[in-house]
Amino acid sequence: MRPPCEVVSQYLLPAFRSLVAKKLIKEYNFSQVETAKKLGTTQASISHYIYSKRGDKRMKQLESIPLIQSTVKEIARGIATEKISHTDSISIFCKLCATLRNQGVICNLHRDSLFSLPDVCRICLEILKAR
Repeated sequence: MRPPCEVVSQYLLPAFRSLVAKKLIKEYNFSQVETAKKLGTTQASISHYIYSKRGDKRMKQLESIPLIQSTVKEIARGIATEKISHTDSISIFCKLCATLRNQGVICNLHRDSLFSLPDVCRICLEILKAR
C-alpha cells in the first residue's frame, strides 16, 4: 500500500527542496549551511541536492512544470528577503501539492511508482473532494 502522500514525500518534496536550495545558492548567494537552516534540513542534504545525479530524470520532469517553477521562485525569494516564514512556505507547498493533484501530476508520479495502480485512478480527486 503506497498512498499518494507517500509519493509526494518520497519524490516531489525532495525534488522541490532541491530546486529551492539551488535557487537560494545560485541566485541569492546562500551557503549550504544557511540554506540547510532555512529549509530545516542538514548541510549534507543540501550537498546531496546540489551534486547528486540520482533522481535527475524525475527532477527535470518536475522542473519543467511552470507552476513548480513559479512556486520555487516565490519561496526562494520569500526566504531570501525574509518575507515568508517557515510555516508560510509549508502552506505554499501544500497548496502546490493540492493543485498538482487536481492537475493529475501526482497521479502520474503515483502511477510511475506502482505497477498495480489502475489506469483510471480517482484517489487524489476523492481526497480533495472530502476536504
